[in-house]
Amino acid sequence: MELDTAQAAAARELTAALAREHPAPDDEDFLRTVRGRAAALPPHLVRGLTRLRYDDGPPAVLVRGFPVSGDVGPTPAHWRERDPGATLLQDYWLALLASLTGEPFGWSTLQDGRLFHDVLPIRGDERAQTGHGSSALLEFHTEDAFHEHRCDHLLLLALRNPDRVPTTLASVRDVRLTSGEREVLFRPRFLVRPDAEHLRHMDTEEAAAYERPVAVLFGDRADPSVRIDPPYMAALPSDREAAAALERLRAGLAARLAEVVLEPGDALVVDNQRCVHGRAAFRARLDGTDRWLRKLTVTRDLRRSAGRRTGTASRVLLG
Repeated sequence: MELDTAQAAAARELTAALAREHPAPDDEDFLRTVRGRAAALPPHLVRGLTRLRYDDGPPAVLVRGFPVSGDVGPTPAHWRERDPGATLLQDYWLALLASLTGEPFGWSTLQDGRLFHDVLPIRGDERAQTGHGSSALLEFHTEDAFHEHRCDHLLLLALRNPDRVPTTLASVRDVRLTSGEREVLFRPRFLVRPDAEHLRHMDTEEAAAYERPVAVLFGDRADPSVRIDPPYMAALPSDREAAAALERLRAGLAARLAEVVLEPGDALVVDNQRCVHGRAAFRARLDGTDRWLRKLTVTRDLRRSAGRRTGTASRVLLG
């Protein structure tokens, strides 16, 4: 869905107004009222993003045309080193889009519990299977697949992508499975472990809590949802049938991957229950000119994680 010139200018004015009216994009009062302000967005955008909340919605939506200029500054060397005001208008734009699909939240184990994250290459993490890698292919996955309260939707907004590094996408709806394979994947015969970024901030006991069998497919058997993260998961030991079914699903998704090159201002909204995403490898220069995205994770129901957040009014989920 594209914004024309007039719509893009109006969107920029709206985010500037929000920046004047609220102390920050992660301010709780703002996040509780932002959906009302999203009604001012172009109707085709509101309709398209709202569709993601329903079972017959698309696996992903690309919103193109929000103005992003050089005012964001150079790509930081690390997310801790970023200028807090550099992406202010872009973060308000992400919040507006997110409000049409659910409620933003963050993780105690990721980027110091911040809601808005930076996706950028970090020196020393070049081969990491995280958003901070570069020289290694980021294998397709559902976001935070290990956790029962993983996001329903993932939003990625491109600030810079000079090398046109593609984001990869595939929908589980496009994978053909036999009835037997599907039944196996619906059974709790698999382990999905936290990724390296989460593990850095977990102790041994916390990490061990995820050593429990889970299903890979769930929901409607005729139109299932999926949780998968191949580098961090496996079938239970000695369960060859489950391992074969998982490989069939992995291969089916890999065969159907599509590439989307995010240009500055492009926002990709992914249904994290139906769609996997990844990223092609690239050579990071680490000189302030590398690919840089902002990321926001969204749940349809924040109350679903009650008791698993850092406080009753908090949006930060315990890892």
